[in-house]
Amino acid sequence: MAQPKRIYLAGPEVFFPAEEHRAIVAEKKRLLREVGLEGVDPLDTTLAFADDLTKPERGHRIYQANRELMDSCSAIIANLTPFRGISADPGTAFEIGYMIGQGKPAFGFTLDSRHYRKRAGETGLDELGHAVEDFEMSDNLMIEGGIRQSGGQLFVAERPGEHRFFSADLFRLCVRALAHA
Repeated sequence: MAQPKRIYLAGPEVFFPAEEHRAIVAEKKRLLREVGLEGVDPLDTTLAFADDLTKPERGHRIYQANRELMDSCSAIIANLTPFRGISADPGTAFEIGYMIGQGKPAFGFTLDSRHYRKRAGETGLDELGHAVEDFEMSDNLMIEGGIRQSGGQLFVAERPGEHRFFSADLFRLCVRALAHA
């Protein structure tokens, strides 16, 4: 029997309390299994750190482990719900770019239905006089454009999900689109 395609699960969930993270990831993996795919979470590694390992060294080890996980996957589904600001988690944005750079499709979802400019205050210039992009997209044009160019799709919630950062219905749309890509 062939191994199921592995799908990297990117998003800010890695920063949630452990129980909350586990519950969301378990649901994502369950939804992927329903269509014969395997979900791979960034925390699906077994890293052990020596007590004398510095924080930057630990960070670099985590980065390498996550790259290895991404390398083992054929696509990415990313949670692009704004996190700690008006845009997606920056690590998630990197992961999307990394996967797209390898020619792998990217799919994403956001529970914030407002366009990027609206989240930025519906102004042409920010408080420093810098331009705010206005392309009626859900996030920065490079994120949404990259997803589209990769053959993937970004799904935007029409209503809140069961969790501020997760909706099984919205994730299921990503899974269906990926399964038919």
